[in-house]
Amino acid sequence: MTTTMRSGIRIVAAIAVAAAISMSAASAGAQVAGSTTIGVTKEEIKAVMEGWSAKKAILGKAVYNDKNEKIGTVDDLIITPDRSVSYAIIGAGGFLGIGKHDVAIPMSQLKLEKDKFILPGATKEALKAMPKFEYAKVEKKK
Repeated sequence: MTTTMRSGIRIVAAIAVAAAISMSAASAGAQVAGSTTIGVTKEEIKAVMEGWSAKKAILGKAVYNDKNEKIGTVDDLIITPDRSVSYAIIGAGGFLGIGKHDVAIPMSQLKLEKDKFILPGATKEALKAMPKFEYAKVEKKK
């Protein structure tokens, strides 16, 4: 992660911290015994500040193979019930969304090198040959 990315993440985190502090100060007098605290704890703030902004640092970023060929873009991240970011949804091929083929790639297979996401050994053809990722359909409750 570059210094620019770290600086940007720290700025966003500092704004979030300031907002959390101001919200907690405003609501401190209104807390009720047994109520749940909203927001992050002081201990969690460090982890937030050192984390990545999915929107700014990951989503929409190009994915390359180890031959420096662009093979797709990071279109989404899947967070599993254990709260870990487990899969990146990579959009391969297509133009303006037509003919695009989304695939799920384990985050452990993506490498970050010099501000680029690398999927070693991958090609556009290999991604298009993978099973297409489709979001689960959620039934609306009546």
